Amino acid sequence: MSPPLGTPLSVEQAVARLRQSSIPTPVLEVARTLQAAGHAAVMVGGSVRDTLLGRQHGDWDLASSATPTEVQAAFRRTIPTGIEHGTITVMVGRGDQREGVEVTTFRGEGAYVDGRRPTEVHFLRELEDDLARRDFTINALAWDPIREQFTDAFDGLADLNAGRIRAVGVALDRFLEDGLRVMRAVRFAATLGFALEAETEAAIEGALEVFDKVSRERVQVELFKLLGAAQPSRGLAPMARRGLWPRVLLPIDGELEALIASCDARPPRVEVRLAHLLRAASPEAAQLEAVLDGLKPSRALRADIMHLVAPELERLVEPTTPEPELRRIVARLGRERLPDALDMLAADEAARTRVQAAVADKAIVAKELALAGRDLIAEGVCKPGPQIGEILAALLEAVLEAPELNDRQALLARARAEKDDQR
Repeated sequence: MSPPLGTPLSVEQAVARLRQSSIPTPVLEVARTLQAAGHAAVMVGGSVRDTLLGRQHGDWDLASSATPTEVQAAFRRTIPTGIEHGTITVMVGRGDQREGVEVTTFRGEGAYVDGRRPTEVHFLRELEDDLARRDFTINALAWDPIREQFTDAFDGLADLNAGRIRAVGVALDRFLEDGLRVMRAVRFAATLGFALEAETEAAIEGALEVFDKVSRERVQVELFKLLGAAQPSRGLAPMARRGLWPRVLLPIDGELEALIASCDARPPRVEVRLAHLLRAASPEAAQLEAVLDGLKPSRALRADIMHLVAPELERLVEPTTPEPELRRIVARLGRERLPDALDMLAADEAARTRVQAAVADKAIVAKELALAGRDLIAEGVCKPGPQIGEILAALLEAVLEAPELNDRQALLARARAEKDDQR
């Protein structure tokens, strides 16, 4: 019987918890087959770590002493998913029940000339040699589900119990091998609620030039996971202390401590927290574009961020802002982004009520008017052409100022008057 989640685990208790884990049958089948052929087959890394922490996870991949060729020889159906890096996907089952199980050969790596990919990969036979190349001790834990053997060659269980992120071996060496690891370090600190071990955190500074070579898409994945954590401050604080912050986000002239703490208070949505951190730098448009170009968010997320950093949004939470101005701001923001904007601004209940009252059931864009361009044509107000847009813009401006004017007959009368004025 293993202890309740969140309590320190002894080796015996860790084994008990791993025994109780629901490892998928196809994974066990592949591990059993490999071991019957004389190879080691274990689970390493995230699946072991998260099982011990009682966290949900999706990866039950296997690591093995079998080379890719030996894995292919042991099974009827395989896919060379990443054979150059030692990964083969073994297909188990039939028809709709067929599932893939990834098997990666124990491996060592050559020099990392670009800070991300090794110049060569060589296959190993010993589990501990494979564990020695892992990034952090909590990711260098292995579990043999067939023999029920737990391997902890670098005291990862002690770090797991202590809530500590510590590099395997010499931290700077691990970071210089793979520049993304500095971002993974702060991400794990945030998502697991752990603290960076002092030497591991200090080593980040020495690896910043290598980090700069890492694909920005990979950096984005780590940053977004960090921002989705319960306490992103646990990862943002070491980013600020060790010089990683300005390489990922915009530099902040003032005190970062309060900004980092305030990020925790925002809902765990990337658009809200990222916009909150970026707008604190009062960026020029070119600066903001450059950061977003680097992070490479989706087109929709990019549009959300660009709208959410607008300085005028502060007026939404100022009690003296007139209702027509509130409607104009929300019109430029987009009604669908209003909840995120209010969350980002940490708006109180009074401000939320005031803004909602200003825009609820009121037209703030042309398509919400009580008539459309086709109505202007049908009523003989004007013919198809640019004049329709001009008249609708004038009608919308009047309705933003006085919402009660959004009545079909009243708008038709104003449209005719507007046409006369344009003559």
